[in-house]
Amino acid sequence: MAAILAFVLLVSVLSVSAFLSAENVNIIVVDWSTGAGAINYYTAVANTLTAAQSIARFINWLNEMTGASPTHYHVIGHSLGGHQAGMIGRYVNGKIAYITALEAALPGFVNNADRFRPDDGAYTEVIHTNSGVFGFSTTLGHVDFYPNGGSNMPGCNSSECDHARSYFYMAESLITGGFTGRRCGSFLLATTGNCFLPGTLRMGGLVPKTG
Repeated sequence: MAAILAFVLLVSVLSVSAFLSAENVNIIVVDWSTGAGAINYYTAVANTLTAAQSIARFINWLNEMTGASPTHYHVIGHSLGGHQAGMIGRYVNGKIAYITALEAALPGFVNNADRFRPDDGAYTEVIHTNSGVFGFSTTLGHVDFYPNGGSNMPGCNSSECDHARSYFYMAESLITGGFTGRRCGSFLLATTGNCFLPGTLRMGGLVPKTG
């Protein structure tokens, strides 16, 4: 549990620092380590939906009390939290503007109806850094980004490191404005200079895109 809590705190500190250095925003950090850290992983998978529903109720209440709109929100989650971010979008009244799933967890979600979906938000983005091991290799959002082909991240020598790299990329993108991604048929085509499909888009960053 201590390792999980440390991980949650690291992600939170990185994200909060990056957001606040880039723009004057209000930030809500959710510590659901009790649910995510269940001894049985599949209990944690089930807890993902329960926590998402609670968070959505809080957002609905907050909007009702303050007059805020779902169009003001950017929801970000990592691993189990990646799917949870999408679930939150489904249970919030209205459409969340921008949802980012960082390495949405693969185990427990292959045939799970509650997994991340493109229509969970007005714009849904997925960043893949450990494709096919801890994270999905298939597309899940309006736009899916595969840095370095979606696996074998620079500076990493384990799947655990690859899986975690996505939130470092997200934090950096908030400060720099995002990384330019090019639409391509495959990683092989990209690395051989044969990407001729039209369209580039920024990965991460602050500005909501359109799906």
